[in-house]
Amino acid sequence: MKWFDNTALTLVIIGALNWLLIGIFRFDLVAYLFGNLSMLSRIIYTLVGLCGLYLISLFGRIRGFSEN
Repeated sequence: MKWFDNTALTLVIIGALNWLLIGIFRFDLVAYLFGNLSMLSRIIYTLVGLCGLYLISLFGRIRGFSEN
């Protein structure tokens, strides 16, 4: 599962950097590279969102480690 955690974290970091670009420069890198709401860009947005939801489980796992 560690590879999945690392992959999910990488995708969420890429998504966060994309939001940083949108917030500061009004530049959507995903839309620029893959098309504005094209099927591929929608898949990327969906994967980033799902990975973000998955990483919510880190809160429980981190808390579990600190209790040991």
